Formats: sequence, C-alpha cells, structure tokens
Amino acid sequence: MRISIIAVGRIKKGPERDLFDDYIDRFRKAGRQLGFRSADLIEVDSSGGLDAEADRILAKIPAGARTIRLDEFGEQYTSTAFSSLLANERDRGLPDLCFLIGGAEGYGAAVREAVPHTMAFGVQTWPHRFVRVMLAEQLYRAASLEAGLPYHKA
Repeated sequence: MRISIIAVGRIKKGPERDLFDDYIDRFRKAGRQLGFRSADLIEVDSSGGLDAEADRILAKIPAGARTIRLDEFGEQYTSTAFSSLLANERDRGLPDLCFLIGGAEGYGAAVREAVPHTMAFGVQTWPHRFVRVMLAEQLYRAASLEAGLPYHKA
C-alpha cells in the first residue's frame, strides 16, 4: 500500500522539515517489510483561494485511494487504533491511502464534499507544519507497533 500526504503550501528547510523527513524515512524502512511500499509528500500551491486549492488537492489524490482529511473536528484515534487502521486497509488490499492537510483557511467545499472521512490530532488547532511532523511520527509509530519494534511505550 502506498501512503500519500497531500499538503497545501511548502515546508521550508528547518527543524520541522528535518523532523518530518526523519520520521518518513523511519516509516519507509520499517514499513517496507510490512507491505507499505512508499510514503510521499505532495505539496500543492496555496495561491488562488480555497476553490483553486481544492482543485489542486483533488487532482493529486490517486484513483481509488481511501482519503482522510485532517481536520480539527475530525475523529480522534489512539496510536494503536491508527496502527490498526493502516494495517486493516493494507490487509484488505487497498492500493493507496491518502492524508490531506489543508491550508490556513481550511478546505474548499469540493474537498469537504469529496472527502467526508476526517481525523484530528486532538481538539486544539495546530500549525500546518507541525501537523505534517505529527502525521509522519504517527505513521512511523504505527509501523513500529505492527512490526513489534520497541519505539511505542504505552
């Protein structure tokens, strides 16, 4: 199963980008043996307003992908439940799982309508560059749980 993270805007070089890259590299290494073929960040331009962003986001979602929109009002998962979600989708043969991270203004109506499934990292509002790091870390944590690695200490 391929993992895609489609995010509005660019994350510049710096500590957040370094952390994101580190966790994605860890996920790729741990996930390869578990059937997770890749994890890719796809950054889309934030110019032109919500409707233009929505069109660019929707154009990047792989055909047939299960897509989850990160949203402060979304469903909250424990780390083990998130790991189970990934494993269950992989085990049922899903080719692509896609996560969306919107811009500062949220999502255009077309994205909200096309992608009803949402997920949140708590009830707080987080900076988008932190959300990328948090998602990458949770992907690695999910793979480490699945692989029986000692990273997750519950």
